[in-house]
Amino acid sequence: MRVAEVRRNRPAPSKETVRAALRPVVIEPVSTDLPPETWVQFSRIRQAFLDALPIAAAIISERDGRAAIDECNDRFVALDTYRPTNRPLSITGAAPVAEHLALFFDRYRAASGLPDNMLFEWRDGDDVSGRHFNVTIAPLKPIDGQPPRCLLTLVDRTTEIENARSLRAELLHDSLTGLPNRSAFAEAVDEVVATVDSAVHHAVLLVDLSRFSRINESLGGVAGDEVIITVARRLISTLRAGDLLARVGGDEFGILLRLANGHEDAAAAARRIQSVLSAPFRLARFEVGLECAIGCALIGDESGSGEELVRNAQFALKRAKTTGRVEVHHSGEAACARYKLDLETELRRAIDVGDLRLAYQPIIDLATNRISGFEALSRWAHPTRGNIDPGEFIPVAEEAGLIVPLGRWALDTALSTLARWDALAGGPVPLTMSVNVSAIQLARDDVPGVIAAALATHGIDGARLTIELTESAIVQDPERTTRALQALKGLNVRVAMDDFGTGYSSLSYLRKLPIDNLKIDRSFVSGMLQDRDKVAIVRAVLSLADALGKTTTAEGVETIELSQTLAALGCSHGQGYYYAAPLEADAALAYWQAKLG
Repeated sequence: MRVAEVRRNRPAPSKETVRAALRPVVIEPVSTDLPPETWVQFSRIRQAFLDALPIAAAIISERDGRAAIDECNDRFVALDTYRPTNRPLSITGAAPVAEHLALFFDRYRAASGLPDNMLFEWRDGDDVSGRHFNVTIAPLKPIDGQPPRCLLTLVDRTTEIENARSLRAELLHDSLTGLPNRSAFAEAVDEVVATVDSAVHHAVLLVDLSRFSRINESLGGVAGDEVIITVARRLISTLRAGDLLARVGGDEFGILLRLANGHEDAAAAARRIQSVLSAPFRLARFEVGLECAIGCALIGDESGSGEELVRNAQFALKRAKTTGRVEVHHSGEAACARYKLDLETELRRAIDVGDLRLAYQPIIDLATNRISGFEALSRWAHPTRGNIDPGEFIPVAEEAGLIVPLGRWALDTALSTLARWDALAGGPVPLTMSVNVSAIQLARDDVPGVIAAALATHGIDGARLTIELTESAIVQDPERTTRALQALKGLNVRVAMDDFGTGYSSLSYLRKLPIDNLKIDRSFVSGMLQDRDKVAIVRAVLSLADALGKTTTAEGVETIELSQTLAALGCSHGQGYYYAAPLEADAALAYWQAKLG
């Protein structure tokens, strides 16, 4: 029979009955000159005081070696929900407050020598169905002839704690799938990290759904939610005892794996996940296929906390999205990410304060063996790290959005240098200036407008400027690139396709876009005299450029034999350390002047 049914079938005891059970001791003076009537009046005043309190309260004392309740208010009676003689009336299954008087009185004895009240938390019953109280014991001023007494008050915090527990459960679980969320997942990983030894016993897998955004865009959010719920159910089917699944992002799930058989368990789990997700999802009349990327981090690999371990798995997941394979986190990736973040901060500061500089590498006309122009190359001499290679800080600038101010600075500085050379020579020098423009800068900035303003500011004719773009800039947004290049042609600016042959551009772009020059990547030029395949590639590029009416520039020319061979094959220009390394502005001008003689 349920407890609620027992309460309906049995009458509740009256307050007088409960009060009598709670107060088995009748207060009588032990030794005093006051008459009994005064003591009765004193007891009534004390009862009125207790009844006026807004919390459950009682006065307890020691009688015959045991704790007893001298007086209590109705709120205290209400807390003591059942008597030892009436146990079926229990609501919580816990012991009555009165049965804990010995515990409270022991606390009182310990606190009676203290000047302050004693406050502690007490749970009546188990953690699930019990009640929670804040208990205060306040020693009362002693009365001659009376045993030691104290005021016992109890504040019921059960509702507050249960609400807090429910709120915490909501905060730690995903509302859509009911799975633990990212915070709960990190806490679970924290607990595992804190208990494992040097051996690897657990692993974290992050699963990211590929092309999930397309479902939301095409079928709407409701269909997307249905997919997420279905994915959660399928992932649950791959778990073993001891594994934990959580939804850690919009379309990202985390799995805490127990590794009974070492690393092979993680690989087996990844295969199970890929298998269950490979089956199509049916949404209305559509069958949708989903692929996933999986990144793995093993506990014991630079994992100081659960959050760090999840972050390590994210590093592996990022690589997995690129490679299409299950990737495992490698030692040092976190340090590399922190280094890039430091580099980003320092690069931002270097751009602001002008710590960067340009170096100028000559471009040689192979037909006349004269300098036709220079390419402006960014250089960064860090005060503590030394010279930082552009291949290192340019990608950081692109990821951090710093490539736009960096590109504008490079363009303005290069044209300013060319204008200064003109001033020193007393007129325009017969040199061109090549400046690189990033694909990200082309996408985010008004490159034609910026170039037009810079040309006007420094009084440079557009025909003396060459903008170098990589093939990726054309492939990413062909329409935008076409508009930008056409605007540049309106300024008479020449356009070169940098690193030609290493990207994925269609040959149709070479016909449609106003590209003037193809720069043959150094990977094909270097060592071409010892490699027939490289010679064939260079010859093919030169033939293509000639057929389309475009000039060519070979990068990475390091020997006289390479220079002569490229000239014999019909290459227009050469650039490399055989002619000169990148030079400071004044040294570049001096180098050109020396070549004139």
